[in-house]
Amino acid sequence: MSSVLNPAASAEFVVLNADHVTLDLLGVNKLADQITMALSSGTFGLKTWADQELTPHLANDQAVEWIFVTDLLNFSFWTDTGLQYEVLYNGKVHMGYWSLCAAVNRAMDDGFELLDPNTYQHITESDLKFIFRSANGSEIPLFNERLRLLHEAGKTLVRNFNGSFVNVINQCDKSALKLLDLICEWFPSFRDRAVYRGQQVSFLKRAQILVGDLWSCFGGKGWGDFYDIDEITAFADYRVPQVLFFFGALKYDVELTNLLQRGASIGLFHECYHSTCFFPLLIN
Repeated sequence: MSSVLNPAASAEFVVLNADHVTLDLLGVNKLADQITMALSSGTFGLKTWADQELTPHLANDQAVEWIFVTDLLNFSFWTDTGLQYEVLYNGKVHMGYWSLCAAVNRAMDDGFELLDPNTYQHITESDLKFIFRSANGSEIPLFNERLRLLHEAGKTLVRNFNGSFVNVINQCDKSALKLLDLICEWFPSFRDRAVYRGQQVSFLKRAQILVGDLWSCFGGKGWGDFYDIDEITAFADYRVPQVLFFFGALKYDVELTNLLQRGASIGLFHECYHSTCFFPLLIN
């Protein structure tokens, strides 16, 4: 079996070999022009890390641990049913990724030391259920998986990194790519990989988000100082290909179009899944 390509090289390989998705350069250029115009006019802007409501506003060691915990658990917030997971925090209901952030912040306000690996390596099912209590009676998806990952990651940090993700960063020599490798080496849940046409490819969605969040929080300094941050790609989120398709930057063939129109599930090992996820990485 061939060696695993990093996300950028994976995207290039998939795009060169894909059958179900194609790039429309005219659509890409039109979308780029629209974004440029919106930025210039002020109708669209990019919020900085400090502008976000729920992210840490102080760039310190606690922010590092917050980023690690939230990105460790940053997956699967939506259900197929009408009742979606919601968290009430400071008088506001949050959904999706922000529901996780709200639950973590609320737990800290309640006195839970949820950012300490010494604590969450042994966190009980009942305590975590209380932390993730919802505003509408729903349960956070994949609760047992989140409990397992907290136990697993907490034990790894305590046993190998003196109980802090800061010490993982200390070993990366200010390299974003080396930090990606360290994350995937020590924390298996971040290894989202697959085989595409005989070649091992990698998404590393949450691992790249983790590195990007560190860079954003610390403004490219301190724990977010990476000389090769430009090697990090856009993450393979489901919304990104939807937006690119809507604006004509991506074109789908008949087979993929029919699958999507039927609402069919496209799993990790389906060729169409790789195409829709990796094309946005190359556009980035």
